[in-house]
Amino acid sequence: MSAGFVTAYVGIGSNQGNARANLVTALREMAALPGLRLEAVSALYLTEPELLADQPFFLNAVVRLLCSADLLPLDLLQALQGIENRLGRVRSGPRYGPRPLDLDLLLFGETVMQGADLSLPHPRLVERAFVLVPLGDIAPDLVLPGSRTVRQALGDLGEAVNPARIRRLEGPEWGDASSLRGGR
Repeated sequence: MSAGFVTAYVGIGSNQGNARANLVTALREMAALPGLRLEAVSALYLTEPELLADQPFFLNAVVRLLCSADLLPLDLLQALQGIENRLGRVRSGPRYGPRPLDLDLLLFGETVMQGADLSLPHPRLVERAFVLVPLGDIAPDLVLPGSRTVRQALGDLGEAVNPARIRRLEGPEWGDASSLRGGR
């Protein structure tokens, strides 16, 4: 971590409309946010929906952001929700239902908080293969709550990491997402 900056991780997903284009647009918008730098982007994964099965598979990834130290977690959450809203996210549908964009703030430095609007670390982080697998691409040795690394937490998931449920996409799925790093 650099002085004056906080490292944050954001899970991104989409299963409505052009999911790939939605995610690329979200990456571009995150990279353009003041006080943030898009530092790393995982591979893209096709993942089976959890908890509400009657919907299309999701495209998921995880992003590592370097945030200005004066940016508060709730400020980042509001910025992420603004991106979701601009891309057509409607929060009145079924919980865990289909959506054009889902941006989940997973970790924000060492911040631990529980609130009505935001809990950090994300309360279900270590239960979700669709988050841990892409997080493992960019931070396999990151220590999670409970003193386990991402790699160890993935080992604990067992069958949830089955390729029938989460599959890494190969090829040009991201287009030129790597060019988005650098931000402002």
